[in-house]
Amino acid sequence: MSDQQRSIEVAEAARETEWKKPSFVGELFMGRLRSELIFPFPQQSAEDRAAGDKVLAELKAFLEQQVDADQIDARGQIPKKVTNGLAKMGLFGIKLPQEYGGLGMSQVNYNRIVQLVASHCASTAVLLSAHQSIGVPQPLKMFGTDEQKAKYLPRLAKGELSAFALTEPGAGSDPSKMTTTATLTEDGEAYLINGLKLWISNGPEADLLIVMARTNDPAEKRPEITAFVVEGKSEGLTTAHRCDFMGLRGLQNGLLNFDNVRVPKENIVEGVGRGLALALRTLNIGRLTLPAACGGAMKQALAMAVEWANERQQWGAPVGHHEAVAAKIATLSAEIYAVDCLTWLTSAMGDQAETDIRLEAALAKLFCSEALWRGVDEALQVRGGRGYETAASLGGRGEKPMPMERLLRDARINMIIEGTSEIMRLFIAREALDPHLKMAGASATSNKVDYFGAAKFYATWYPPLWLPRSIDTGTELPGLLKGHLRFVERAARRLARDLFHMIARYQQGLQKKQQVLGRLVDTGAELFAMTAVLSHAVSPRAPEGAEQLADLFCSQARRRVTSQHQAVYCNDDGKTYRLARAVLNGEYPWLGDNIVSTWDKDA
Repeated sequence: MSDQQRSIEVAEAARETEWKKPSFVGELFMGRLRSELIFPFPQQSAEDRAAGDKVLAELKAFLEQQVDADQIDARGQIPKKVTNGLAKMGLFGIKLPQEYGGLGMSQVNYNRIVQLVASHCASTAVLLSAHQSIGVPQPLKMFGTDEQKAKYLPRLAKGELSAFALTEPGAGSDPSKMTTTATLTEDGEAYLINGLKLWISNGPEADLLIVMARTNDPAEKRPEITAFVVEGKSEGLTTAHRCDFMGLRGLQNGLLNFDNVRVPKENIVEGVGRGLALALRTLNIGRLTLPAACGGAMKQALAMAVEWANERQQWGAPVGHHEAVAAKIATLSAEIYAVDCLTWLTSAMGDQAETDIRLEAALAKLFCSEALWRGVDEALQVRGGRGYETAASLGGRGEKPMPMERLLRDARINMIIEGTSEIMRLFIAREALDPHLKMAGASATSNKVDYFGAAKFYATWYPPLWLPRSIDTGTELPGLLKGHLRFVERAARRLARDLFHMIARYQQGLQKKQQVLGRLVDTGAELFAMTAVLSHAVSPRAPEGAEQLADLFCSQARRRVTSQHQAVYCNDDGKTYRLARAVLNGEYPWLGDNIVSTWDKDA
């Protein structure tokens, strides 16, 4: 078995294979606009909102008075007074049930809290998110035994810090390369964990960790990966290196070394060999937090850009009145609205649990993290040299210490953590292809195809994709927005046709056409965002001016969708790939001429 085949089989074995609940995005890729799954826009109850408002008011005052984000960035450390203050407010157990000492709050309120923290200090936001979105609280809440919950959740709610240890130096998105082992002791009562775990947020200071390790013989081609709860102060568990990054400089993140770390067998979560499935399902929920954090940072970037664009005078007018700058302000505003709509839509979906949100969460993470990077980059450009200058330097010469430079550095990680944009596109594409594989009796690991069954399905599914369909949202859209929703319906049918055409053209080879799949996924992301925006814009709680924001966002998204569709059929993918392979093979050595590569001096 090739390494590639083994990697695919490991990933396939871990993924959820059934769709027990409807998925708006899943239906979108099949050419069906299930508007009833989005309209009307879900509203947070008054009682739930009031509970969140109370916490947010206290938290905002705490952040303003006690959390110096620039000092955290400069010193590379979140002070104990900050973590103690957060713990005192109960923010280490926001979603944990009250019976375990948690606040028992909804996903919507959790994300409101994370958005506020992220707008001020990304390092602190990631500490909280890594602790409870993917750290020990979420997996135990979802998969833990009653005994495990009773033992660990009260500790976590009180403020003990947790981490999630999956990545290794040689195993990132491909878990088949995992080398960390968990070997059963002779008495059969415990496991000894050995190996290295890399880029573990909160890891160097964690009191508890979820650790993924192989529980079968490393000689076996297919790893059996199991999740364990591990005490952070276990004998044999050390921090080999604290990692330092371009952003999130206050976050404790490191390379962890496990040297015969003894873990009782009752600390296994979900069951032997169920670790990857646990990780994937945990991430489905954990990814809901990223859009909220992105929105907080984007709002902060807009606030700084708007203030400067109004104050700075150039050529007889504020710079914001010049069209080139105004375009940046307007686009950032419209994209913030889209990010907010996706955040609160997917958060509500997580709370209601009436739909399968694996695709919705992934698309929201993909769209919002990339919108954040575009937005902060443009906001920095509005500030010009003052955007590039650090807040400390600005303050040192008497100007407002706006942390735009820090905001940009902190923003970049969002397209990497919890699934890079590239991996997100492949994950989403795989799920979008699932109905087609099932209809053809095929799989991602087999070339076997039921041609008769496939022909029977496509004979009835494909022709209607060319015919217009009525849309019943149950809500009357104003004329400004009606045309955008009709575009979404037409584009959904065209997206499904494009996907079918690519399946017919490339067949099993489609999984290697990552550029083509990426364009299809990006189209789905735009259509999902458009629908969320349109639904929110006509909801009872839509803010003043929502229609105009929705109109601009949808107008711009339509052009992006059209461009992606054209590029599916007319692109330079082949020559691009061939050139890349040539560069990798050393055929253009002169491209590296006249540089100094001190990092390569020992190679």
